[in-house]
This record gives sequence, C-alpha cells and structure tokens, in this order.
Amino acid sequence: MPQDNSVLAESALPYGLPDFASISDDDFLPAFDTAMAAQLAEVDAITASAEPVTFANTIEALERSGQQLGRCTRIFFNLVGPDTNRARNEIAQQLSTKLTDHGNAITLNAKLFDRIEQLRELSGDDDLAEDQRRLLDRYYRDAIRAGAGLDAAGQQQMREISSRLAYLTTQVGQFILDDTNASAVAFDDATQLEGLSAGEIAAAARAAADVGADGYLLALELPTSQAAVAALVNSDARQRVFDASINRCARGNDSDTSASIREIVALRARRAELLGYANHAEYTIAEETAPDADAVFALLAQLSKAAADAGERELTRLAGLAGSALAASDVTFWLATAQQADSAVPLDDFANYCELDSVLHDGVFFAAGQLYGLSFVPRPDLAAYHPDVRVWEVFDDTGAGIGLYLGDYFARSSKRGGAWMNSIVDQSKLLARLPVVVNVLNVPKPADGQPALLSTDQLTTLFHEFGHALHGLLSAVRYPSQSGTSVPRDFVEFPSQVNEMWALYPDVLDNYARHYETGAPIPRDLAEAARNAAQTESAHSTLEYLAAAVLDLAWHRLSFEQASGEAVDDLAAFESAALTEAGLGGELIPPRYRTAYFNHIFAGGYSAGYYSYIWSEVLDAETEQWFLKSGGLRRENGRAFVESTLSRGDSVEPIASHQVLLGRPAGIEPLLLRRGLTS
Repeated sequence: MPQDNSVLAESALPYGLPDFASISDDDFLPAFDTAMAAQLAEVDAITASAEPVTFANTIEALERSGQQLGRCTRIFFNLVGPDTNRARNEIAQQLSTKLTDHGNAITLNAKLFDRIEQLRELSGDDDLAEDQRRLLDRYYRDAIRAGAGLDAAGQQQMREISSRLAYLTTQVGQFILDDTNASAVAFDDATQLEGLSAGEIAAAARAAADVGADGYLLALELPTSQAAVAALVNSDARQRVFDASINRCARGNDSDTSASIREIVALRARRAELLGYANHAEYTIAEETAPDADAVFALLAQLSKAAADAGERELTRLAGLAGSALAASDVTFWLATAQQADSAVPLDDFANYCELDSVLHDGVFFAAGQLYGLSFVPRPDLAAYHPDVRVWEVFDDTGAGIGLYLGDYFARSSKRGGAWMNSIVDQSKLLARLPVVVNVLNVPKPADGQPALLSTDQLTTLFHEFGHALHGLLSAVRYPSQSGTSVPRDFVEFPSQVNEMWALYPDVLDNYARHYETGAPIPRDLAEAARNAAQTESAHSTLEYLAAAVLDLAWHRLSFEQASGEAVDDLAAFESAALTEAGLGGELIPPRYRTAYFNHIFAGGYSAGYYSYIWSEVLDAETEQWFLKSGGLRRENGRAFVESTLSRGDSVEPIASHQVLLGRPAGIEPLLLRRGLTS
C-alpha cells in the first residue's frame, strides 16, 4: 500500500472523519486501484479456504472485506456531489466503469457464489439470527441479479451492460449540473426582480459577480418549478426563468442528454430481459417493499384521478384571481397569491422568523433532543471538505458520543442541485464504527453580514434531510451493509418524511421562530397561518410529483423491443403520450422533472423508484397521526420510533416492524386527507 496516500490511510480524527485537507485529487485513482486489488485478494482468501462453509468465514468475512475501498468510495463521492471540479468529474467518469467491473468480479465470482449457495442450503430457519438471514439472502439475490445464474455468454452481456450504464449515468449527472449552471438567467435591473426578498436580490447580484458579470443572475434549482417563478411579479421575468428551467439538457448542445437517456433505457430493459423480467420496473420493484409494479401503478392511477380533479378546480380559481388565461409560468405565482389570499394574516413575513442558524439549533436540534435525547456540540476544530461545511459532535442522553453530523447548506456552482444526506462513515458493531453523516442543501448564500432566511419549502427540506441524518446517526446494527439508510428504496424516504412534521409543530416553532432583526417571537396568528397554509398540499404540487413518477414508470415499463424502437426517439413526444394516457397531460402543470434533466432516475438511484416518495408517504401520514395521538414530542414516542425504525436499518423487515409500531397495517386515508384528495 502506498504509504503517502492519504485517501487510503485510516483517519486518526474523531470517529474516522477523513482528513480532507491532506487529500489531493491526484490521490484518488491510485487509491482506488490499490483498494480494489486488496478487496479482490480478500475475496480470493475467502474462496480458497479449506474450512467448512460458515456464516462467519463467508458472509461476515465479506462484510469485513473492502474497508479501504469503502473509505475511498465514501470520501470521493461525498466530494464529487457537493464540491466537484473538472478533475473530479473526469475521475468519476473513469471510476464509474472501474467500480462496476470490480463489483461484477465479486458478485460473479463462481467460487464465492457456490459458497453462498451452500450456506443457504446448510442454514436452517433457527441457525441464523434475523439480521444474518436477511444479509445472506441479500448477497444471494445480488449475485443472481448481477447474472450469476446465467451462462457465460449471458454473464458477459451483463458485465458489458452494467459497465456501460455506469458510464452513461455518470455522464448524464454531469450534463445536468453543467447545463443547470449554464442556464442561469441574467437580469440587468433589480426592478425586474420585484417580488424577491432583499436577501434573494443580493444573492443574485453576488452570483453575477462570481462569474464576472454585471447585474443579477438567478441560478436554477434542480426541479422544474423554480422558487423565483412563484415570487417574481414581472410576468416576462417569470417566463424567462420558467423557459430556462424546462429546456435544460434538451437543446442540442454539448449537455444534451437525449441520446444518453435513450441508451440507458434500452440497456436497462435488456438487462431485465436477460434476467427473466418483463421490464426494468419489474426488475427494480422486485427488491422493494411494494409487492410489484402493478401495485405501484395502481396507486399512482388512484391518486392521479383524484389529483387531476382537484387540479382543475385549483386552476379555475387561479385563473379567476389572475383575471386572464394562465401560462404555465404563471401558475405557481398565482398559487402563492391564492395562498396569501386564504390566509388571515400576510405570510410574506414568515421567512423573517426562519433564520437558518436559529432553525437549526433551536428547531432541528431541539426536536431531536426532545424526541431522542440527542445533543449537538459544535466542533470548529474539525475541518470538513469545504469552508462552508460545519461539524457537530452528537451525544446521546447518557453523555456518550454517538457520531458526527456535518452541515453543508449553501448553494455553489460546484454542487449538484437538490438536497441529500450522505454517509461518510457507516455505523457497524462488527467493525466497531460510529457514524459520520452529512446533510447537503442548496440554500442561496446571503451576502456577508446578511442572514440566511428560509422559505417554507427550504424549512421543510432542512427537516426532511435531517430525518435521513437521524436514520444514519441512530443506527445500531451489526453489519455495515445494513446500516442506517441501507433499506429498500421505497422505504428510505419514510423516516425523513416523518421528521418534516416537526418543522411547524407548535412546541418546535415557538422555540426557534424569532425575528432575525428584533428577536421578537413569531406572532401567534402568523404561526397559525403558516401551519394552515402548509397543512394540505396544493393540487399543483401533487400533480407535478405524480407526473414525474408516471414518467419514470413509463420509461421503465418498456420492454427491450419497445425501448430499442422508434417510439422513444423523441423524448418530448414520449413524455406527452405517457402523461396524456395517465390523465396528467395538462400543459399548465409540467412534471417536477422533465425527462432530459430527471437526475433522480437517470443519474441517481431512483430508476423505476421515484414512486417511493408517495409510497413512503402512506407510512409517513399514518405515523404522523400516531405521534400526534400519542402526545407528540415526547421522549417515549422517540424511543418507540428508534426501536421500530431508526435503529434497525435493513436488519429487519421494515414494513413488518412499522406494523408493530402502529399495531396494524398502514392505510391510505391519512395520505388522501393530507393532500386534499378526499371529497
């Protein structure tokens, strides 16, 4: 092992936090090569053992293997998402195929697969604990899904497909980031930005200065709906931002994703066909908590019909408020206007009571303390990967340190859009490791000396992503691959969605909501108005989400023959036909993500899985009611939720564990009520 490679060296910092300051981009490729070779040697040692096959010398040995590679992977991909550069993009493109080929070398190792099969045959129902049985089954299914059950020709096809997919999905993610940055909208005069707050206008001026331009620059967010469009009074300004948003990655330039997406869809369909599935959606959902693709489609169809009816009523009302026909770029502006008209008090002032640090310390951390007994102590002595990133040490109610929490909240051009949680160190009793997790958001960075004031959406996002962080921090599992958020895709959003409920919960809101200038507590009528406004989702929000989920399934329910045909040559035409068939083809409410910049499914891990947000929300809506009926922000409730969900990772069957919490299966009625879809 190269002794001077700081990526490979195990960190001496608390909790194994990487020493980011010592890491050079030049270290990564040599580190990965060394780490991959080391893991292959470890796997060879497992398969060469003359001892009888046991769980310890096979599955646990696999869990112990690849520790260097895991460290390299978590360090590098935590950097390339929130703070990339040209060198890191090039490294990511090389690693996409290297890592895929490496994974195939293990999952398609015939000797290893034989040991796993032997262990499954030898292990009776009572021989293994539940977490061990689930882990053994996981390794077996991963091998089968990689092609271990195919002949040599089939396995070679699977290797080629997975390697090419890794390259293409990495490329699409980079194209989306590049074109989103390039599509920022320039304005000459601040009067064109009427409706934005003083802080938002200052941030736009700063964004222009950062690229050496005069005037103002409105950077785009990842979704179709841009927050600026809901606020800008000037209809031409709204139209410009809206057009820039919906036309990303589909303009025939160097960042056009069309050809890559068509190839991704066809390759995924071919892989599914090789493994005996009708399409990629069936291949993906076979591993989720949903029973099958038909069940998912049925849920989306049920919700789409109710949402479309509600959407027609909502649009009729908005047109009446506007006094004229609406363009698609007008809808969210008039939706915000309608929300204000429905409120007993002006809602514009709410953000003045949501300063980021106050929300974080006296809201997010406060709720975690009340529910889970956690405390967060700043560690300014620990440096993260960017000067904007802060570090806290996390303690439980006994005073024991349980991990580190990193917060990376401000937008920058080197950061991909959206918000997420990453695990930098996975919790594991087997490896005696405690977690290090990071939350990444894209809040516009204010000018020096100015506060970062959160909109309601940004407030909710902060609580949502912290729910993922809690899932990682409170993990208490034996095996690293079952740690924290390593659960089925359509369950992973559940804990984070539950945590959103505390954002406007009275005890929490009263604790953090202070005016950023005067320190005065939020007026009761404004607090109540904010809660009322957030209580029911708009039909627009539901429809744009459902349209994106339907698009995801439409692309991934194609057979290989269909995906290779002319029907998918025109992405826009395919989109239109799929949405019309689902009853979601209205031009005034486009999908949350159009195909060309649908990062979740073509560059992230949500292919045929974007439905998971609404699937998880069924559990979330029921659990919110459980918390409220059980007294809300009580330590006893937190303990029960930790026991059923937050501590368990994938060591138990998640739906069964949730049913124990509720005392019954979850129903859909609370979700319909929350989203205003009941009659």
